[in-house]
Amino acid sequence: MRSFFSKYKFFGLVLLGLSAVIMYLFYNALQPPEILTVYQPTMVNPELVDSTVQYKRKYHTIADFSLTNQNGETITQANYADKIYIADFFFTTCPTICPIMTKNMVSIQKRIKDFDDVMLLSHSVTPEIDSVAQLKKYAVEKGVDDAKWNLVTGDKKQIYELARKSYLAVKDDGDGGPYDMIHTENFILVDKKNRIRGFYDGTNEEEVEKLMGDLKILMTSDKE
Repeated sequence: MRSFFSKYKFFGLVLLGLSAVIMYLFYNALQPPEILTVYQPTMVNPELVDSTVQYKRKYHTIADFSLTNQNGETITQANYADKIYIADFFFTTCPTICPIMTKNMVSIQKRIKDFDDVMLLSHSVTPEIDSVAQLKKYAVEKGVDDAKWNLVTGDKKQIYELARKSYLAVKDDGDGGPYDMIHTENFILVDKKNRIRGFYDGTNEEEVEKLMGDLKILMTSDKE
């Protein structure tokens, strides 16, 4: 009897291993694919959303734009066509959260360097200060790769409306002028259809890791 079990021990182990692999494959096949939320204005803190779009429950996308980058080039949505991108709002003289956000954006830039369909986009909330020359100086200091990352300035009203009507990521500064704004620490993940797929705290490394994980999910789902 013992010799019988000894003779077929190897076969049994192989069969057991094969069964485990088959069960694992079946389990994975039955799991629904991970899908990221498509964010709408009604799902976001009202403080960050312009009153004219707070009611929207679907079909929200980033509006067309025309701004100027650190090289004096006009940047429009065409530069981000068929791209996934990560956007944020900052200003070059910000002494608080911006240095941390920029450091984390630089880290993301390194991690996406081989992904042709992923880019970065940072909007200045003080365009009257952040001239092209100022943005270029900042870009050189921080190690911005012009091929992957645009720092943009331009008409203050347009940036304000993009921030509050499109990206849903900036607070209105009621103490200043009509288009004064207070940027947040948000990194915004935008898909190839110009829809918001995630908000992340750009000063928090765990949140940045979550962003990178969600980016992988989005890159996979966008290929389907």
